Amino acid sequence: MEKLAQIAEFMGDEIDEHVSKLRASCCPVISEDQKRAGQSKMELPIYQAALPNGQRRALLKTLLTSACEKNCSYCSFRAGRDFRRQTFQPDELAKTFIQLWQKGAVKGLFLSSGVAGGGLHTQDRLLDTAEILRKRLGYPGYLHLKIMPGAERAQVERAMQLADRVSINLEAPNSQRLARLAPQKGMMEDLISPLRWVEEIRRKDSPQHGWKGRWPSTTTQFVAGGAGESDAELLQTTAYLHNSLHLSRVYYSGFHPVPETPLENEQAINPWRQNRLYQADFLLRDYGFDFEDFCFDLTGNLSLEVDPKLAWARDHLSQAPLDINQAELSALLRIPGIGPIGARAILSARRLGKLKGLEDLKALGVHTTRAAPFILLDGKRPATQLSLW
Repeated sequence: MEKLAQIAEFMGDEIDEHVSKLRASCCPVISEDQKRAGQSKMELPIYQAALPNGQRRALLKTLLTSACEKNCSYCSFRAGRDFRRQTFQPDELAKTFIQLWQKGAVKGLFLSSGVAGGGLHTQDRLLDTAEILRKRLGYPGYLHLKIMPGAERAQVERAMQLADRVSINLEAPNSQRLARLAPQKGMMEDLISPLRWVEEIRRKDSPQHGWKGRWPSTTTQFVAGGAGESDAELLQTTAYLHNSLHLSRVYYSGFHPVPETPLENEQAINPWRQNRLYQADFLLRDYGFDFEDFCFDLTGNLSLEVDPKLAWARDHLSQAPLDINQAELSALLRIPGIGPIGARAILSARRLGKLKGLEDLKALGVHTTRAAPFILLDGKRPATQLSLW
């Protein structure tokens, strides 16, 4: 509230109107828990985004409009749902954000929108907002710009020239599942095609055509658990997105039922399932795993009790441990407790001599308790204490 008061003093009389519109544009409903806690009003929609270096960046995460003509079955903004909608004009939102940014309340903008007047018209309004920020107001900072379903290739290319990151939400892993979640959207024509265009433009044109001489990164998001899909379905599509379209991140938004939607009586996702999906995604993206490496149960889902890397190691390394002093980088990354930084540290240390004990590995940042059952040191299994469980 102190920060909000400082912003109010800076922005003057306009703050109440702008903040109320920002709140309403992203928070159309106050939950019963929030009401009981006395939170009748939402704070500014500021999202703490994690960066690769471990730092966090405060982003204003908002919609150009919360009006939407789509009838997505899970969404609080779906057409026909009864709540007060809010709409910004492009110059209004751009100026509001710049004021927040100049005051230091936020470090970047995540801009999306409900679909109003068609995907083409909505994308034009998003691009207009980005143009005002970059060209008229001289904003040099971080901008994540959403691509609307049904956007044209030229619009996608212009978004890539203005943004640091672009994304379009697939929501479901295939057409069959999408039909349950978002019956008005087409998987290939509305959602996959724009992602393919991003990759084609990156290959065809010089990065100098992008914002500040580089092309934006690309992400997507699934509504995990919303359409009865299995983990195998989600991860098979995820593998395609990483390997063929080179997406930087795939996000798994765990399904939670929203009142007054067709899925309001469905069960929320188990948080551990969402966690396992992220772990599997990191293995695909950073550890050299393939889709075929994952261990699924008869329903096509990952274990909730064991993380997917440990499950693979138990199947493949328990009886054939890897020698830390001989294994290549790709093999080291398969060992539980060893990440990319630890694996490279091992390779560097081996140039100076053999690693002979768990203490040597621990000094390199390896989680030795996890790694010990699956490795050899100097040709021998390291001594470990047996688990009681």
